[in-house]
Formats: sequence, C-alpha cells, structure tokens
Amino acid sequence: MGHAFELPHEGAVGATPEEVWDAISTGPGITSWFMGRSEVTDGVVRTAFGGFELPASTVTEAVPPHRFAHSSDKTDDGRFVAYEFLVEGRERGSTVVRMVTSGFLPGDDWQDEFEAMSRGLEMYFATLVEYLNHFAGRTARPVTVFGPPVRDWARAWDGVYAELGGRPAIGDVVRLGPVEGVVYHRNTQTLGVRAADGLYRVLQGFGGSMIASHLRYDAGGDVEPAWREWLERLHAAGE
Repeated sequence: MGHAFELPHEGAVGATPEEVWDAISTGPGITSWFMGRSEVTDGVVRTAFGGFELPASTVTEAVPPHRFAHSSDKTDDGRFVAYEFLVEGRERGSTVVRMVTSGFLPGDDWQDEFEAMSRGLEMYFATLVEYLNHFAGRTARPVTVFGPPVRDWARAWDGVYAELGGRPAIGDVVRLGPVEGVVYHRNTQTLGVRAADGLYRVLQGFGGSMIASHLRYDAGGDVEPAWREWLERLHAAGE
C-alpha cells in the first residue's frame, strides 16, 4: 500500500540568510548539520553515512538565499524523498528557516521506517538550528560510529540515560561519554548535546544499532575509538 508523507519543520536562528544558504546548499554546509558527509556537485546532492550511500538527490530549484530544493529519483516501487528549504530574513538580524521533507515509502510495513525517519528528521532540523545559532560558518568533521546490534531498545536507552543521571530536559547540562554539554534535543529515538567543540548525537539506527553521529568543529584527533568503546560498554551493560 505504501505511505505518502510531508513533514514540515520551522525555526528562527541568529544567522544571516546567506549563512543559512551556505548551510543548506553546499557540501561543507550540509555536512556540518546533517548525517555523514555530503557534497553538492553538478546539481546533485550526495551523502555518505558510515559505509552507506544515500540515493543521489537532484537539485530542482535554487534561488539564493531564499529557496533550495532537491529530490531523489522515484524507484520502480515509487519510493523517493524530497527536501525543500525556505529562508526568510527578519528584523534585528534573525532569520526564519523552514524545511519540508516529503516523499513516499512503499509496502505495507512502512510504519517503522516512517517513525525512524520522522524522529531522525526532528533531530537533524534541531541540529541545523543549533549549528546556525552557535557554529555558523564553521565546517564540521563528521564522526560516525555504529555500535553492536541492539535487541531491546527500551533497555538500551535506559543505559544512555543512566549515564546522564536520568532522562534529561532540553537545556540540561550533562556528560555524554567523554564530553560535557547542553542537551539541545531529545525524542524517543535520538539525543543531541552541544559541547564547546561540536554537536554530539546518539540515535537509534533503523538497521538495529545505536549510532554515535557527531559533528566536531575543531581540528581534533581521532575520537572514533573512544566512542566505539563507549557504545560497546553500553551494549555490554544492557545485555
């Protein structure tokens, strides 16, 4: 049967429309808040997340700095995902950015995928807002680490929250693994923490693993081993 969807998100940021445009329409900009590493070349947006390549997304409209849209091609079963960004400058240096994600998920078992997509998009848009408010103009170095397969998600999240001292509220100061920061986002499948050097995210992977998907804005060293160890320790404690 399948499911057609449209998911709107809107937020006000302290960045200029030009800074927002760079964040939504360039490879380094998209990399600095979305998943994995992105590039925009020859009118096509390409994103790699860990060892996975997302379907290429063709730019369908680009009106700087006000509107940017791109969409994947429809597959034989009708699947596609499209993104539209609208940017509006306001008085006193603020900007309103709106992201509308639409598309179609095929099959009769689309519910779980749609839930994961919805919760993930909430986190990615919250990350875009946080990036524009605190790190605008800086390019992230993405860190993506997949943990072991999870059998009980409720127990896995209980383990994450136990590390934080309980279920946090937005604005709480917490220690997540080796970093300390402020919680900027939390829903049933994702958590985002802003630290001095980056944005640190933990998410429930649709493939069955807890994922550390971080964005670091300093030169830094190799932090993947520390996060892999953290994910493995959490997994062992929950078994």
